[in-house]
Amino acid sequence: MRIRPRPIYVLPLVYHLQEQNKFLIRFLTMELSSKSHMKTHVLKKVFITVYAVVGLVCLRGTECRKFRNLETLEYTAINCRAYSASIIDFGGVGDGKTSNTKAFQEAVNQLSHYADDGGAQLYVPAGKWLTGSFNLTSHFTLYLHNEAVLLASQDLAEWPVIPALPSYGRGRDAAAGRYASLIWGTNLTDVVITGDNGTIDGQGSSWWASFHHGKLKYTRPYLIELMYSENIQISNLTLLNSPSWNVHPVYSSNILVKGITIIAPVTSPNTDGINPDSCTNTRIEDCYIVSGDDCVAVKSGWDEYGIAFGMPTKQLVIRRLTCISPYSATIALGSEMSGGIQDVRAEDITAVHTESGVRIKTAIGRGGYVKDVYVRRMTMQTMKWVFLMSGNYKAHADTHWDPNALPVVQGINFMDMVAENVSMAARLEGIAGDPFTQICVSNVTIGMAAKAKKVPWTCTEVEGITSDVTPRPCDLLPDQGPATCEFPAESLPIDDVEVKLCSYRMNYSVQQEVPK
Repeated sequence: MRIRPRPIYVLPLVYHLQEQNKFLIRFLTMELSSKSHMKTHVLKKVFITVYAVVGLVCLRGTECRKFRNLETLEYTAINCRAYSASIIDFGGVGDGKTSNTKAFQEAVNQLSHYADDGGAQLYVPAGKWLTGSFNLTSHFTLYLHNEAVLLASQDLAEWPVIPALPSYGRGRDAAAGRYASLIWGTNLTDVVITGDNGTIDGQGSSWWASFHHGKLKYTRPYLIELMYSENIQISNLTLLNSPSWNVHPVYSSNILVKGITIIAPVTSPNTDGINPDSCTNTRIEDCYIVSGDDCVAVKSGWDEYGIAFGMPTKQLVIRRLTCISPYSATIALGSEMSGGIQDVRAEDITAVHTESGVRIKTAIGRGGYVKDVYVRRMTMQTMKWVFLMSGNYKAHADTHWDPNALPVVQGINFMDMVAENVSMAARLEGIAGDPFTQICVSNVTIGMAAKAKKVPWTCTEVEGITSDVTPRPCDLLPDQGPATCEFPAESLPIDDVEVKLCSYRMNYSVQQEVPK
């Protein structure tokens, strides 16, 4: 399919007539005459149009104040776009006060027409862009300027209520539905949400207060959620103060999350960083997260609803993650894991002042499985636990969970790790009659804190081996002498995804008129 060239948007260019006409003609001549498909009569029409606009404005007896922006964008993405436009083209106002919900939705709706013709990019320039929830479209890029801030609206009317996820059966905060995420979409393909480290601010404090006071009728929104979608990139953004989870791909595949900074108060409720949920072929890398909950939480549905839905999370890669979360985990698997979690590979992870390094949490009634987990080259400083596994997690979706639905936890591999100032090396608690098996720990050195627990390892209902681990592990994980735990040598399909260099020249303007 031939991709049409990126269009040139001739927006209102307002200048003082006597001072700026010559520059305007020179600029348009350079821009338009370089396009071989433009003919001379087209150029003349453009000049006439611009002269008319300038003349009309400057004959009104007003002083024209012009803010003109020429932006050159260059970034890498899974796909580049044939068309590009600014949110300003659709009436967006970046003053931090005016609602832009309709502008964003109108922009997405209009740009969706290019989905089959090379796709489209929506550019968000510098400014504070107040908005409620809006949904994306396929073959689409949302790009945030370095000084662009999306501010989540505090008006509940701008947050539609949607049904609970089918693999959960109910909302997490309330039994009813849930508020749509700030940026969301369903049944999409080829979606890029990126920028030059632009910011999305969830303004979550009011949501956290409502949660703590039990005033929520529906589950809080997330910042970004894509459902039933494929070929997704979320990169080079800063996410602040989410009402709840930050990034939630669910029932989706072929996902790249890269270069994301996530920051929320460490006491904020449920502000998980990145939560791949019933997803296949996901890569999370080069992310920095400070949060009130797990930095990365791997999920796949809750109790009988997740079992019935039956969609696992598998083929997950986590690389070069830095986490600070004093009350939660660096990487958590579960507790909602009823659809299964398999083939998780984490490497080059740093955790500082975080409750646990790797945590597996499940319970009777969950069913499902957590297996084939590989973690290596992890560095930790000031931790409560390095390893934490629990089979007695209490929360259930409702009272209809099946007491015979026992989870399987097996094939858990940890290697090449160093930790300092640790209160307790590990607490590993399987389920009676359903032990966690095939646990392997090798080449791990844990430096205990001055006031560490007297017994560094506690283990019940677990089976496995260790090699070259300090302090000495529990008897259920005997030392096997020189040995190395497994880490797969072959790559996953998501590692074969190639990105392209995308380059755009943005030409847009903003004007103000004030009395002379």
